[in-house]
Amino acid sequence: MTEELEEYILAHISPEGEMLRRLNRETHLYHLRPRMCSGHLQGRLLKMFVRMIAPKAILELGTFTGYSALCLAEGIAPDGVVHTIEIDDELEDFIRAHFDASEYGSRIVLHIGDAEQIIPTLDTCFDLVFIDANKRDYVAYYEMAMQVLNPGGFIIADNTLWDGKVVTCTEKIDAQTAGILAFNDHVAADDRVEVVIIPLRDGLTIIHKKK
Repeated sequence: MTEELEEYILAHISPEGEMLRRLNRETHLYHLRPRMCSGHLQGRLLKMFVRMIAPKAILELGTFTGYSALCLAEGIAPDGVVHTIEIDDELEDFIRAHFDASEYGSRIVLHIGDAEQIIPTLDTCFDLVFIDANKRDYVAYYEMAMQVLNPGGFIIADNTLWDGKVVTCTEKIDAQTAGILAFNDHVAADDRVEVVIIPLRDGLTIIHKKK
């Protein structure tokens, strides 16, 4: 993906919207690791997936500043709900301010804390789970997601090519890369699902739970 090709794509897809544009800009201005923000292209793709799958309930693991949650909420029906979990409580005020400012914020329930502790309290089954949290724990997140995912539901996992490190990092593999490698191997060997990896940005894995 060249810079010119990406610019062409962005010019020929649905617009980002002023609210999301502002959130993206403020994420880059005020937060470390702004690359974690989904951004225009991935955000429109997430919304499109939601339109296609038509879930009634979505679970997101890893809110960061809330960009992807708002894209998921934009795609879901008005009576649908997006539960999103963020472990960093220092982000809470920033996230809530932007959810409150969005016309789609009422469709989102923000949970601050550890996903492993929060998910069992939700008492909800989901049609779509988006995983974009600590890469070290992707296998654990995946298994938690499978427990609350309806048959026929989907899991979307972000960063599964990990900046190409899945094939270029052969020595002194760091914990995050090891987590992604373990996740990819784990999912590929799981006969409960069908899986495809899209080489978009940092890699996006689409997983379908068989009925």
